[in-house]
Formats: sequence, structure tokens, C-alpha cells
Amino acid sequence: MRVDVISREYPPAVYGGAGVHVTELVKAMRNDIDVVVRCFGDERDEANTYAYDVPNDLRDANAALGFLGTDLRIAADVAGADIVHSHTWYANQAGNIAKLLHGIPHVISAHSLEPLRPWKAEQLGGGYRLSSWMERDAYTNADRIIAVSNGMRADILRAYPHLNPDKVVTIYNGIDTSVWRPVNDPDYVRSHGIDPDRPSVIFVGRITRQKGLPYLLRALRSLRPEVQVVLCAGAPDTPEIEREVRGLVDELRTERDGVFWISEHLPKQKLMALLTNADVFVCPSIYEPLGIVNLEAMSCGTAVVGSGTGGIPEVVEDGVTGTIVPIDQVQDGTGTPTDPERYVADLAAAINDLLADPERTAAYGRAGRERVEAEFTWERISQQTQQLYREILEESAVA
Repeated sequence: MRVDVISREYPPAVYGGAGVHVTELVKAMRNDIDVVVRCFGDERDEANTYAYDVPNDLRDANAALGFLGTDLRIAADVAGADIVHSHTWYANQAGNIAKLLHGIPHVISAHSLEPLRPWKAEQLGGGYRLSSWMERDAYTNADRIIAVSNGMRADILRAYPHLNPDKVVTIYNGIDTSVWRPVNDPDYVRSHGIDPDRPSVIFVGRITRQKGLPYLLRALRSLRPEVQVVLCAGAPDTPEIEREVRGLVDELRTERDGVFWISEHLPKQKLMALLTNADVFVCPSIYEPLGIVNLEAMSCGTAVVGSGTGGIPEVVEDGVTGTIVPIDQVQDGTGTPTDPERYVADLAAAINDLLADPERTAAYGRAGRERVEAEFTWERISQQTQQLYREILEESAVA
């Protein structure tokens, strides 16, 4: 069996959860089957991996149009594959067109949904309408759509009610627990000015609406004064949200010491040291199909406080590996809390509650590590994905 995997992100150009997913899934599946990777960007030196850039005459066009042009180039080269598997809207049309052109099944892994990210219009302008079409059309024609959580599956069927529910299946994201593990490095922690002997909470994520960082920054104002705040936050989506976050951080710093903002992208080893040192990791997302970052924190033995949205409650077991904070949301695609002040207060209360009980926090961290080792390994996810491929090929043979 040859599977062509298509993704915008692939090493070394990985900056989000989808890229991590593709990287680890490909690595695991290559132990069993023939996998060809077709990614975006600069040429790679990895075997059976091919990179495609935006066509020259579309380089100055709207970004979404450029990605569609890249998809057309990729689709032409998929000939000979048994199955094509695309990840995110950037690559979905490459898979869709390859299906039509070469007569092979198309599998989509859904890591996010354009209808649930309306703020993307701020970045893409008219390209948001194009990206929305690219996703919707590909989903309509796909043989299977893999949701990374049951919450994500429900979102897919809500956003695209015309889909046959039987073709939308759940296979969780995963994590390499041999790489992501507790790393005790107090000297590195101190290099950022952080006191490893004081309690701390940590956030890791892009500065984007869906990550809910502005709500967290307001909640952090209610923490006990001895608690340190570590924000590993960069890659802002827009200048507007960067200004908002910067203003909130500046305001927080006027009220308390021990607020550390690390904007650069950290190597895994250093990020693991910060996660391991923290007492609590906080995921305040208002939209999160699964949240690999929660698995990363749990792998480092850190208790998690996460919002009760998307796939987060399927990863963070409330009262066992962390605390889930309820969030009622406006049903307009933005994920905005119906009562933002209540959500901020509940978030602060959950963090403070855990910090007040170090023994329970440590127990949650140990249970989190055990949970990822049992439920979220890439070997398990690879086998589930390959089984899905076999089912689809059997159906195609019968048809």
C-alpha cells in the first residue's frame, strides 16, 4: 500500500499542532507501509518527501489562491498512490483533485474548521471565502474524514450537516512519550529569571483568538502574589491581537512581579524544562479540536487546567489529570463565552484551587503522564489509521 500524505507543515517548517501530527504519524506509519510526503515550502532532503512552492505567477496573489495553485501542482504528482491523505484546508484540495484525477480514495484529517474560525477573515480577506470553499468542497467529496476528537467530530457534523455521519470517524492525536518527558533543569529555568522554588503557571501557544490568551491574562490578575506566570506565546495572527495581548501583559506587570513572556520558538528540550518546572499548565482555548499542547504538558508530568470546549475534556480527565473549566459559548462560530467575566473568574478559581493543594497537583501530574502513555501513543494511532485505509480500499474494491 502506498499512501501520499499532503500537508502544508512538515519538518523543519512545523509551527502548529497539525504539523506535529503529520510528522509523528508519518514516522510511525513508515514502519509498516510506503508513505510519500508532499509538503509545502522549501526542498527537503528526506527520502520519499517532496516539497512544492507557490507558483511564481501567484506569489503576489491572495495567499489562499497561492495555496490552491500549490495544491494543483501536488495533485498532478500523486499518480500511483493507493490513497491520498490531506491535512488542513491548505492541502485538502490537493487531495480532492488527486481523487478525481487519479481515481483513488481521499482521506482528510480535520485539525480545525474554517466555519469555526471566522477571525481568519482578518488575515485572509476575500481569501477566507476561498479557503472556506476549499475545505467544504473537499469534505463533501472525501471518502473519510478523521476527527482528532469526538468534540471535533460533532463540530464537523454541525458545520457540514450534509455529510454522511458514517464517513466521519474519530482517531485521536498523539504524542511521542519517549521524546516528551519530564526534564528537570533549574539552571535553564533561572536563565529566564524564573525562580524554580516559587510556584508558577505556564501557557504555551500561538497568539490567536482561538487560544483564549486574553481571558487567561485577565484571570491571572486574581492569582496569589507569590505565583509566577510564564507565557510562551508568539506568532501573533494579527497586529490587533498582538497589541491587545501586549497591553494586558503590561497591565498585569504593573500589579504583580514574576510575569515572564517568552516570545521566541523554543526547542523541545527547553520547553519541556519550563513545563516540568511549572505547577500548572493552563489551556484557556475557546476553540480547540484536541490540543496537542495538553498532551505535551501531561507528558512532562504537569497538572492541566483546561477549558471545557472541543476535545480538551477528552484529553484532560477532570479530577484525575487536571481540572476542566466550564464555558458556555455563543453559537456564532467565534467561540466567544456568553459570560466572559464568569469564564475569567472560573478560570482563576480553578488555577488557585490547584495551586493551594500541591499534593493533588503533583498527583494530577503523575496521572497525566500515565494517561498519555496508555492512550495517546503514535504507534496506536498509526495502527488505527492504517486499519481505516484498509477498510476504505476494501470498499473501493467491492464498488
